[in-house]
Amino acid sequence: MTVATIHDVEFGEELPVFEPDTRIENTMAFARAVGWGGPRFEDHEGARKEGFPGALVPGIMGMGFLTSAIHSWAPQGHVEHIDTVFRAPMLADTPAIISAVVTDIDEAAGIVELDMTVKNTKDETRVFGTAKVRLPIE
Repeated sequence: MTVATIHDVEFGEELPVFEPDTRIENTMAFARAVGWGGPRFEDHEGARKEGFPGALVPGIMGMGFLTSAIHSWAPQGHVEHIDTVFRAPMLADTPAIISAVVTDIDEAAGIVELDMTVKNTKDETRVFGTAKVRLPIE
């Protein structure tokens, strides 16, 4: 379900689960686009040689995935702030499951606060954080 205005949102509402595309081709292209090319984002074996468990999803790409999850739920929303804690690396070619719940609604200001989590298929939290989203009041 998508929301159009602040009045469509309910406290405690869970956003639809969002599963971003973490294929290594995408992490590689993103890393190169932002000037971060190298084995840790482009090659599983190369990343292991650098001490990582496999090729990483760049952190800022993970934050982009969170933003995409928000916009899938609220296409008219404006993400004003995202704050994240990276508990463990997100790995390329590994499914990621993004969930979120509405934790506060300020109807007068049109602001919704969300708690967000990125987990893997083992239900291990990789990233968690909060977001503030401005939605139309009318």
